[in-house]
Amino acid sequence: MKSSLDNMRPTIEKIDAIMRHDLEVIDNPLLAQVIEYAIFNGGKRIRPMLTVLAAGLCGMDDSEDLYRLALSFEYLHAASLLHDDVIDHAKKRRGKTAANDVWSNTHVILAGDFLHGRAMRLAGTLGGQDCLDVICQAVAAMVESEFLQLQNAQRQELSEDYYFRVLQGKTASLIAAACETGVIFATGTMEKRTALAKFGAHLGLSFQIADDLLDYLGDPVKTGKAVGNDFQEGKMTLPLLYALRQNIGKDEDILLELLAGTPSQRCSSFAQVRDIIAKAGGFAYAKQQAQGLINEALLGLDIFPSSPSKEILALLAAYVLERNK
Repeated sequence: MKSSLDNMRPTIEKIDAIMRHDLEVIDNPLLAQVIEYAIFNGGKRIRPMLTVLAAGLCGMDDSEDLYRLALSFEYLHAASLLHDDVIDHAKKRRGKTAANDVWSNTHVILAGDFLHGRAMRLAGTLGGQDCLDVICQAVAAMVESEFLQLQNAQRQELSEDYYFRVLQGKTASLIAAACETGVIFATGTMEKRTALAKFGAHLGLSFQIADDLLDYLGDPVKTGKAVGNDFQEGKMTLPLLYALRQNIGKDEDILLELLAGTPSQRCSSFAQVRDIIAKAGGFAYAKQQAQGLINEALLGLDIFPSSPSKEILALLAAYVLERNK
């Protein structure tokens, strides 16, 4: 939903301006160049926006310290993308050459480490111990989920519960932390912290399912990424898991044989796999699950009175379902 991000355009511009100023602390020109490439390369700034909006729900007006604290989440997100692209040997990110294909893996890993350190400094100095605790727990969950996903690719775990455990750490934990941190900064009650963390967690789960769908059904021109990467890497995402749980006979044998094969075999058979999943109802099921999670997320906003922040959060929730990149 384009209008949801359009409504936040002034906030996005303010986040970018404060972020550019914050990154002036970097002395090394090459490090600055890598981070400029990683950060200002088309990101939507959803995570820092959530922090600002969550604080707004609790009656806090914009402040520069709030925005600087919110940068923690953009830095952690960017660091995770840099490291993910190294791990996945990615060639593209947001329609451009991935940073690890422009510079060495070493440069990219170190740039991610810098962003991680900068995020923790902002969280600790501006948010205090409560914010730091929430953010550190989210980062730990992100790392553990990556290990789970690696193990899942090797074991081909078909449990939907296992899949959602990965998603909870990979995406939902940081988005939930972004929301809860805004409430903490605005000195909101524990009830409000819990409600916004719930909103963020369900929003994050839905966001990741949408990503899974885009990897099969997206337009590479719009997403900036080739379709089929998840299946090529043997990742057990929700549409595939659902298809494998159905009684689809020979089609199931084809999927399992490809999953046991090589990445090049999976890549060359992607169109066939997509047709099998569609016929089994995997994409429709994943869309239904994403909608249910958004409905759950919106329940987390019920305790808050009507406000511009609440309206925009609802629009962002709708955007997650409708986005095409």
